[in-house]
Amino acid sequence: MENNLLKEMADMGVKMLKSYETLNHIKDVDIATTPKTAVYTEDKLTLYRYDRSTEPTYKTPVLIVYALVNTYKMLDLQPDRSYIKNLLNAGLDVYLIDWGNPTKSDRYLTLDDYINGYINNCVDYVRKKNRIEKINILSICQGGTFSVIYSALYPNKVKNLVTHVTPIDFSTNDGLLFRWSKDMDFDKLVEGYNGLIPGEFLNQGFDMLKPMMKVQKQQNLMNIMDDQDKLTNFLRMERWISESPDQAGECFRQFMKDLYQGNKLIKGELEVGGKKVNLKNLTCSLMNIYATEDHLVPPAATIPLNDYVGSTDKELYSFKGGHIGVFVGSKSQKELAPAVTDWLKKRDK
Repeated sequence: MENNLLKEMADMGVKMLKSYETLNHIKDVDIATTPKTAVYTEDKLTLYRYDRSTEPTYKTPVLIVYALVNTYKMLDLQPDRSYIKNLLNAGLDVYLIDWGNPTKSDRYLTLDDYINGYINNCVDYVRKKNRIEKINILSICQGGTFSVIYSALYPNKVKNLVTHVTPIDFSTNDGLLFRWSKDMDFDKLVEGYNGLIPGEFLNQGFDMLKPMMKVQKQQNLMNIMDDQDKLTNFLRMERWISESPDQAGECFRQFMKDLYQGNKLIKGELEVGGKKVNLKNLTCSLMNIYATEDHLVPPAATIPLNDYVGSTDKELYSFKGGHIGVFVGSKSQKELAPAVTDWLKKRDK
């Protein structure tokens, strides 16, 4: 037994030495490296258009609307696992909203500001630039909820809507996040943080949803410390997580109280900027994508969207994986991106 312990210690020493050498060879851990150009700015927001060396083969440009939580960079985490590069390679003209990093001056931004203000202004920019009436919107998680609301309020501006892992029906108890949210006092939370919810606070909450995942992640790290490619990929994901922006308190309060607690979107009771949101007014073609193993946005929160919208052309797409795997997993590169681009191609008339 003593010999086995000595051998394990010696093996660990060799592994740590190799790990040190591996770290020394990693110069930069870059994410979101696909070239893009800023075409419009407003407050903290930047609208990007991804550079193309050839003309797009799709007639209708797509606007990506990401969540306020974390950043869009997960869609372009590394060159060989980039959802955005897959869209570009398929021939799409891709625009993306970068929400930026809110500060104390943004604490009173509301759902109205984000949806009727920022998103609408970006949509109008893309429409005017391309001289078209309607554009495509590709949306993720909370950004999907925003885009569903937008498409119901502005049906004359959206041609096709693709939602990914988007919470719509908040009545479910399938996920811990949904159960916890029903009993939290979000007024006190926003006031306690002086109107700006720290990104780190939200990340800690997400970690608590699956506490053993952090332990497993550390174990996996020890196993890949001497593999430069795998370690670099690990560090890319950690960098993305560490860049989580803070949240404008008033919008956060509205989103959590009106949707997570009140489920007002499904009930037809949600008002944004004095406008009642009726999902039957969402009439564009819809592709609604959910992940079967999603612990953040369980399928039960996403699937009902198709039953409430007014669209006659609608598809429900099941992806076997988790919330993040939808975009960065190897399966996503082979399956999901082609499925989305093919779906859009058939409707690009």
